[in-house]
Amino acid sequence: MKINLPDKLYYSIGEVAKAFDVNTSLIRYWEQEFPIIKPKKNKKGNRYFTPEDIKNLQIIYHLVKEKGYTLDGARIALTTNSKVSETITLIDRLEFVKAELLKLKESLTERDTEISS
Repeated sequence: MKINLPDKLYYSIGEVAKAFDVNTSLIRYWEQEFPIIKPKKNKKGNRYFTPEDIKNLQIIYHLVKEKGYTLDGARIALTTNSKVSETITLIDRLEFVKAELLKLKESLTERDTEISS
């Protein structure tokens, strides 16, 4: 899943939940279940997630929502398989390349149509 967030140092829980298209309660739940999620909290208790937290949430999302892992299974995968992070990064890159290729294909199709006319 491609996450569209602006480049910032910190993201609110609302921004994160919206980016992942999930409820804020799920983000809080994952925070409790996965020790790698460590948002900063202000005096009011508002959570602020770093880009590293976002990357970890993306891995958790991929394992749980896309691959169908249980929370225990995802926890085990995170602790025993360091390649999960590399795989997520590779998937993101491939999705980007695919999108660029589709744009290029569309552009070429339009150009062919113009030439044929």
